[in-house]
Amino acid sequence: MTDDQLLRYSRHILLDEVGVEGQERFLASHALVVGAGGLGSPVALYLGTAGVGTITVVDHDAVDLTNLQRQIAHNLERIGRPKAESIREAIAAINPEVLVRPLVMKADAQALAELVPQADVVIDCCDNFATRQAINRACVEHGKPLVSGAAIRMDGQVSVFDPRRPDSPCYACVFPPDQEFEETRCATMGVFAPLVGIIGAMQASEALRLLAGVGTSLAGRLQMLDGRSMEWTEMRLRRDAACRVCGTRRAA
Repeated sequence: MTDDQLLRYSRHILLDEVGVEGQERFLASHALVVGAGGLGSPVALYLGTAGVGTITVVDHDAVDLTNLQRQIAHNLERIGRPKAESIREAIAAINPEVLVRPLVMKADAQALAELVPQADVVIDCCDNFATRQAINRACVEHGKPLVSGAAIRMDGQVSVFDPRRPDSPCYACVFPPDQEFEETRCATMGVFAPLVGIIGAMQASEALRLLAGVGTSLAGRLQMLDGRSMEWTEMRLRRDAACRVCGTRRAA
């Protein structure tokens, strides 16, 4: 690392759990962030300030005035601009050394099949069930750890699905693709602004700890936050041996 990097990242380097080696892992890592909205904003900003070397941000949407209540990476000047490009500018203003690859596109199966293998960690910050399932399938297929988060109204949740661990469920083990699911969007149901910041910060923490090999991840655990009372509930998750996504692959 250069002298400037040693100074910039000194508060991480001072941590026994991170140190120089952990910071060098960040600098050499590649994170894929799917979604550049309420969750993607804090995730990308924290990964950028931490010095994750390459951050690919995928989002097909543009910045809207209604986003600014909670999507902290964007501002008035960038209304109408693609969110992925807006996040690149936000990170560059803080840490220009980080390579941010903004992809203005939908994260469909074909795109994920190309992008997921390139990443060391995948962070799901999207807002729809179909995309979550597609991200999970790609992560299982390519053996990449997935940090999943969601927030709506006053409720949030976060977990890690790590196919590198034989005991870890995948997203589909917990939320089967064929179950009846009522899609809820912030545009119609609302969302408490700080809630996405809390969940997004936790996702960033999980991603960074996975990259540095620090502590124990949330794999096998689902953390749920009730924003009305600020109470956390934890649910233990088990892998489904009959899961259509990860069951067959692991059995083979």
